[in-house]
Amino acid sequence: MNDPVSRNTGINPDYLPRVVDSVIEDHLSAFGGVHIVGCKWCGKSWTGDRHSRSSIFLDSPEERSFARVNPRGALEGEEPRLVDEWQDVPELWDMARHNIDRANRSGMYIFTGSSVPPIDLTSHSGVGRFATVKMRPMSLFESGDSNGAVSLSKLFEGERIKDVSSELDYERTLDLIIRGGWPAGLGKDKKAASMIPKQYIETITESDISRVDGVRRNPATVRRVLRSLARNNATLAGTKVLRSDTAEGDEPLSNVTVINYLDALRKVYVIDEQESWAPSSRSKTRMVTSPKRHFVDPSLAVAALNVGRDNLYKDAETLGFLFESLCYRDVSVYASKLYGKVFHYRDKHNLEIDQVIEDGKGRWGAAEVKMGFLDTDDAAENLLRLRGKFSDETGPSFLMVLSATSKYAYTRTDGVHVVPLDTLGP
Repeated sequence: MNDPVSRNTGINPDYLPRVVDSVIEDHLSAFGGVHIVGCKWCGKSWTGDRHSRSSIFLDSPEERSFARVNPRGALEGEEPRLVDEWQDVPELWDMARHNIDRANRSGMYIFTGSSVPPIDLTSHSGVGRFATVKMRPMSLFESGDSNGAVSLSKLFEGERIKDVSSELDYERTLDLIIRGGWPAGLGKDKKAASMIPKQYIETITESDISRVDGVRRNPATVRRVLRSLARNNATLAGTKVLRSDTAEGDEPLSNVTVINYLDALRKVYVIDEQESWAPSSRSKTRMVTSPKRHFVDPSLAVAALNVGRDNLYKDAETLGFLFESLCYRDVSVYASKLYGKVFHYRDKHNLEIDQVIEDGKGRWGAAEVKMGFLDTDDAAENLLRLRGKFSDETGPSFLMVLSATSKYAYTRTDGVHVVPLDTLGP
């Protein structure tokens, strides 16, 4: 039997590089520990293993039992030491923090977690000791489904796009949405790959949402909330809309219940909230405008709706919202390399922009998401209206239309880039 303390992970030759790898390396050089958070099955363990020199995996009953009786020993090993799914033994968090304080060196630990532990089980947030890095399911670039010829980083530098071919069309977009960005789904046939998000929804419904805080929740109610979120995916629907939508022939859920379930789903990183953007840091727009809610991967919305491919193929409106979530997932992944974030924009004049992308240098760009190529002109007009609200000094670094059906990536004469999602990369 291998000693769980001394296992040395080495390098996994099958590891597919992730955009977040460089972010993890940067933080390991600056902080005592890195805390990788995100939904289950997105590859946190593989990525943590890639950057560590020793490890303990707490989803293993043997190693979890070892850590509970000997927490000090669980943290011993060559550094960086990976502690995978640490929320199963939350006492390790405070102990690691104390070790970092005493040693006063960087790169000691990598903790991964797929849920937020109850706050009363840890005495300190880890600020100043641990840097938090969020992982999402794989982007199309990471899974090999985008050629990455159009670089988000270079768009911020003002680069124009030469004609780049795309292989994306309506049907391929549909298949990529149903499959999702799950590493375990790569290389599998369509039917096998689609079973992964379906099983994820079952896991959330039956156990994960209750395990996160010890509150037993009714699986039937969980399904109602998940279906409602899926029907309102990538929209500004608030709790009032979700409450009404959960009725399904029965009494609607109470406001408190909906809020409680949304909070639990956030804690297991299943839903992602795209905040609103305001040009000024003093503006209240971001505070008073509702966020858009997305599933962390659009395949989960498909699984929650429990619809077949043929039905979804005929429902262009729903597919459009799912494509918006696919774009939000991918652009969020690429923006993470720039220490940036993706917002949405809506002003009092009813100008709505699907994405405002900030980098870590105070720059920003804007993107509209359109399934159909014929909608490109309207999307470009919206983006140009937004640019007209700013001076050259404060305006966007780029304007972009993300498409599912354009055959090429190119820059229009008005400066707006048209970018099929399978040509975009970090």
